[in-house]
Amino acid sequence: MEAFEGGSTLFSIDMSTIKQVGEFGSKAWCEACADFGVAILRASDLPNDLSWGFSEIYTAPPARLVSDDWPISGYHFMIHEGIVSGGGSVTDACLALPGFHVRMRWAYICNQSSTKYGFEGQRQRSSEENMLEEEIANYLGFEPNLGAIDNPVWPKPIIAALSVGVEEGAGLHNIAASLQMPSPEFSDLPVTEMGVPEFSLMSETQKEFFLALCDISKK
Repeated sequence: MEAFEGGSTLFSIDMSTIKQVGEFGSKAWCEACADFGVAILRASDLPNDLSWGFSEIYTAPPARLVSDDWPISGYHFMIHEGIVSGGGSVTDACLALPGFHVRMRWAYICNQSSTKYGFEGQRQRSSEENMLEEEIANYLGFEPNLGAIDNPVWPKPIIAALSVGVEEGAGLHNIAASLQMPSPEFSDLPVTEMGVPEFSLMSETQKEFFLALCDISKK
């Protein structure tokens, strides 16, 4: 068991016990990520008056990942009026809170989400994703709508809680990455060391495939 401490925050987890539960955006994976998000916030010494929400919605996921009973791929966790909650869905109550709310194309962020990293790795991933978007735009001749993050708000106590042990391989992102199973769509695509698809290195057939995977039309 490894105990990672950050400020007044203490969350303990043995990362070797975390096993893959499902593909990125699958119901099992989303529910597991939400459960860990809730556990981390509950284990943290957060201000009583803090209201904050985290949500991610993955658009255009492969049909196998959703169902009539679970039509939207995503999850959330939140703290409001001293109560921490969450689950494998995205609620209006969570979206109404200041926080980090993502709505992004599944294929744009899927593969690299399984890569474990610290703060520098996060910056590298963001840089490579920006390059991917730029390369797609150059190919299409217009800016693709790959999704957005709405007015992110990161209170310091939340940053401390979710990033506990991140440089040692823990933290919410690395937990989520450890829960993620590979998705077959990326097995033959060129990707960076971070796992970000390299659009400029794709064949024409692969480019067409990736754009379709992102549900982006060339028109």
